[in-house]
Amino acid sequence: MNQVAAPANQPPLFPATDPIAERTRRRVTRRLLPYLLLLYLIAYIDRTNIGVAKLQMQGELKFTDAIIGFGAGIFFVGYFLLEIPGTLIVERWSARKWIARIMISWGLVATLMGFIGMEPLNVISTEQQFYWLRFILGAAEAGFFPGVVVYLSHWFRYEDRARAKSKFMIGIPLATVIGVPLSRLILENINWLGLSGWRWVFILEGIPSVILGIVTIFYLTDRPHQAKWLPEDEKQWLISELARERQEREATGRGTIWDAMRHPQILLLVFIYFFGVTANYGLTFFIPSITQGMKNMPVIWQTVVATLPYVCSLGGMLLVGYSSDRTKERRWHTAVPYLLIGTGLGASVLTSDWLGLSIVFLCLAGGGQSSHPAFWTLPSAFLTGSAAAAAVGLINSVGNLGGFIGPYVVGSLRTSTGSFKAAMWFLAACALTAGLLATRLRPPRKN
Repeated sequence: MNQVAAPANQPPLFPATDPIAERTRRRVTRRLLPYLLLLYLIAYIDRTNIGVAKLQMQGELKFTDAIIGFGAGIFFVGYFLLEIPGTLIVERWSARKWIARIMISWGLVATLMGFIGMEPLNVISTEQQFYWLRFILGAAEAGFFPGVVVYLSHWFRYEDRARAKSKFMIGIPLATVIGVPLSRLILENINWLGLSGWRWVFILEGIPSVILGIVTIFYLTDRPHQAKWLPEDEKQWLISELARERQEREATGRGTIWDAMRHPQILLLVFIYFFGVTANYGLTFFIPSITQGMKNMPVIWQTVVATLPYVCSLGGMLLVGYSSDRTKERRWHTAVPYLLIGTGLGASVLTSDWLGLSIVFLCLAGGGQSSHPAFWTLPSAFLTGSAAAAAVGLINSVGNLGGFIGPYVVGSLRTSTGSFKAAMWFLAACALTAGLLATRLRPPRKN
C-alpha cells in the first residue's frame, strides 16, 4: 500500500520518543484544540441550523424545498469568493485577528437571519432576503475552516497533524449531535416577544459567535515564538522541528502560490473534496426533513435518528485521525470513508421499507464522514508556506461549491418527485466518485 507521508531526508533534531516532544504536543493540544473545536462547533451550527429552522419557516414564509435548498447552498458561493485570500492572510498576517474578524461578522449576519420578512429587511422580497443573507453569511465565514487548517500547521508537525485535525474536525458531527436537538428545543419552546421559534434559532445561535470572536483576539497566539504559555525548552523544540520540516518542503522547489494552482495532486484533491462535500452537505441540510418523514416516530425519536449518523461520524474521525498518524498512511484513510458514505446512502434507499435497517445504513454513511483528518494533512505533504495555504484555500473554496450543488439538487429533486429517494441516489453517486478518485492519490516525491 502506498503511503502519503512527509519526506524525511534529515533526522529530527529530537527523537519522537523524547519526553520534550510529548510534553510540547500535549501542552499545545490542551491550549489550542478545545477552543478551536468550540469555534468550529459554533460555525457549523450557524451554517447548518437552516435544516431545523426550515421545519417552521417554510410554512410561515411559503418557501418550497427548492428555495430552501438553493438558499442553503448559495452560502458556498459567497464562501468560494474569499477562501484563498483568507488563507493567505492567516499565513502572512495574523490567524488570531483574522479568525476574530470572521466570527464577529458571521455572528452578526447569522443573527440577522432571524429577522427575514421583517422591517427593515422588507425593502426586497422575503425570498431575496433569504438568498442574500445566506450568500453574505458564506462570504463572512470564508477563510475560517482553511484558516484553522493552516493555523494548525504552525503548531503541529506533519506526523501529528491528522490527530490534531481530527480533534478539531469532530466539530462537524458534534454540531449535529448538539445543534439539532438544541435547535429543535428552541424551535418548539421559545416564542419570546411574539417571534416564531425558527427566528430564535438563528438569533440565539448567532450571538455566541460575536462573543467568542472578541475572546479570540485575546486567547489565541499566532506563532510558537509568541507563546508566553510555552516553557522555553518546549518553544525552542517546536520552532526547530517546524523549521526543519519547512526547509525540507522548500527544498523540493514547491513553495509558491502558482505551485498550488498547477500541482496535479492538489487538483485531484479539489475534485475529491467537491464530490465529497456535495454528498455530505446534501445530507446534512435535509436529514431533519428525512427523519421527519418517518411518520410512526415521535418527534424526540426523529431527533435522535437525525443525530445518530453524526455520533458515528464523531467516533470515526477520532479513529481515522489516530490510525492515519500511527501508520503514516493517508490515501486509504481518505478513500475508504467516502466509499462507506456512498454504500450507506445507497443501501438506506434500498432498505427504506425496513426502518431499522435503513437507519443502520444511514449510520454507516455517517461513520464514513471521517476522511477529513487524513485528507487535510495532504496539502502540506506536497507544498509549504504560502503555496500550502493557497492549496488549502483552493481545495476548500472550489470543493465547497459542492455545498451549493448538494442542497440545491436535493431540494429540487424533493420538490419535483415528492420523495428523497432520487436525491439519496445522487448523493451516493457523489460519495462513491470521491472515494474512487481518492484511490488515485500518490505520495509526494522525495529528494
